[in-house]
Amino acid sequence: MATVFTRRVIAYVVDFFVVSAIMWILSYFIFAVMTPSTVHIVYQYLPYLVPILIMIYFVLCEKYFGATVGKSVMYIQVKSQNGSDLSWPQAVVRNLTKIYWVPIIFDWLIGRFLNTDRILGNITRTVVINDNR
Repeated sequence: MATVFTRRVIAYVVDFFVVSAIMWILSYFIFAVMTPSTVHIVYQYLPYLVPILIMIYFVLCEKYFGATVGKSVMYIQVKSQNGSDLSWPQAVVRNLTKIYWVPIIFDWLIGRFLNTDRILGNITRTVVINDNR
């Protein structure tokens, strides 16, 4: 079986596709109600809207289900270090680096340098564990 790290990477890729599908569906409906003269307005707000929707996806999934779609597919789950479900501050802070997808690499690299998993996982006292179903 793959390591937890490998499954986390695969889960992250799956989540990328899930969020992309949500964005595609959302943009389809937005552009359906736009007129050609107002389409530029969407492009002005998109750089601000996309990170908010990404945060909503990750925070709500991890807060309410303990895992995103990708994590569920890979049978891993996020918990507090004491074994309880995530609190709202934990769910928000641990997902801050996922806003634009790229900062997660630095979060992981700094965590590896400090001999831990992810720096925000360490700060929020959360761990990713095997989901024993």
